[in-house]
Amino acid sequence: MPRGRYSLHDPHDHTPLAEEHFHCAPGPSGWRYVSQLTTTSGDHRGSVDLALDELGRPIRLELHAAGWQVRGAALDGVTWVRTDPTGAHATEGNVRAHAFTGTSPAFLIATTRLLRLTPSATATRVRLVAFTDPVLAPRTVDQSWALVKRETHATDNGPLTVDEYQVTALDTGGQHAVHVAGDVVLAAPGIELEDLESAPSTFT
Repeated sequence: MPRGRYSLHDPHDHTPLAEEHFHCAPGPSGWRYVSQLTTTSGDHRGSVDLALDELGRPIRLELHAAGWQVRGAALDGVTWVRTDPTGAHATEGNVRAHAFTGTSPAFLIATTRLLRLTPSATATRVRLVAFTDPVLAPRTVDQSWALVKRETHATDNGPLTVDEYQVTALDTGGQHAVHVAGDVVLAAPGIELEDLESAPSTFT
């Protein structure tokens, strides 16, 4: 069960945003990721709880940030309920999309599990609903993902396979790289792996 800490920062000006303390593990029905977020001063900032089925689809998502809450799942595309900090108002949304995304590294792992790409120059298009900080506002985004490189590195704990993905935002054409080992993000825009207590899980 990988357990560790990511630091999150603004990918444009590198302003520190939060630290995300996480643990995750594959199970008989899929994969689950749970994390707590703190501000740079150590205050509680939010939480992420994401569970995927064996095909990589989100069977349960629960996000908390700035008093806002989102609960969602794959249902007729993806469906979610967003509740305001007072708890008095809840709005439901549904989009013909494949999955969810957001600032948490969990969503990058979830997308790789959903797409299950093999090393190739061919890109695969995916539609995602992004929940943006700080109020978890939903926004539909279209991306293409390609697994451009797979390398195996020797480590003290045995071989470690690292996948490099090229992700393209289809609305702007902007591209960035995401480096993943098993169910841990090693590097991505706005994300740095600061601490890892055990080796990443390998998916069969």
